[in-house]
Amino acid sequence: MRCMMFAAMLTLAAGSATGQAAQIYKWVDAQGVTHFDAQPPAGQSAQEIESQKPVAPPPAAPVQPDSNQDQQAADAKVKKQVAAQDAKRKEYCERQHNNLAQLQNNPRVREEVNGEFRRFTEEERQARIAEVKKSIDDTCN
Repeated sequence: MRCMMFAAMLTLAAGSATGQAAQIYKWVDAQGVTHFDAQPPAGQSAQEIESQKPVAPPPAAPVQPDSNQDQQAADAKVKKQVAAQDAKRKEYCERQHNNLAQLQNNPRVREEVNGEFRRFTEEERQARIAEVKKSIDDTCN
């Protein structure tokens, strides 16, 4: 008797487990969106998916050799831009060092304003020396 009850329970359990596995349908609509549902779409083909088997992962995409070349081209472009910026900065720093030397060694510095030359006062010259030194410290070091 116990064996019969056990067999009946086992049959019911197996039947309910297979009854719970619902069929799933997969399809792609006109906009390219993939859908999954328990009901197939009307008037459109759908792929039946077995829910008992695990879905195999898609194959790995092959590594594109072009992406490495693209990366190298981008790296070369960035290096070229950095080199150009460094050259401009070096030229600027040389000009600033020359200006500082002129300001420090020549107490009679003149500046052209509206087509006329005007001499710096000592305070103006010292202020310009401080400005140039700050510019050198900020940019060149």
